[in-house]
Amino acid sequence: MCEQPTAFGIHKLISAYAMAETVERLRAAIISKGVTLFTQIDHQALAHSQQLELPPTQLLIFGHPKLGTVLMNSAISTGLDLPLKVLVTQACDDQVWVYFNQPDYLQLRHGLAAELLVPVQALQQALADSINAI
Repeated sequence: MCEQPTAFGIHKLISAYAMAETVERLRAAIISKGVTLFTQIDHQALAHSQQLELPPTQLLIFGHPKLGTVLMNSAISTGLDLPLKVLVTQACDDQVWVYFNQPDYLQLRHGLAAELLVPVQALQQALADSINAI
């Protein structure tokens, strides 16, 4: 397996789908929850534009102003980790991996009350469900 190590505070899932379908399912799950998908960054395309190699890698940046404002009013430093992000990459064995910050990491990093992160946990669970995470 071509798995990459995971750093503290990062949740990593295996998608049951190919790269393109995983990204599309995540996009649909984000939008269906009434969350704004701000942008999608194709890291592989950017690498290729510099004549560099990178496996298929997409970053989805999304959020909800109401939730973000509540979090930032509790700890302004939370703005460093907002909007939320999910990284999707295809390993050398074609396995698709999905990464995002763990809510308890955000709680610890910014000193947030646990109940403030319940909506983040629910959204991340919806994302995991959308890709039938293994």
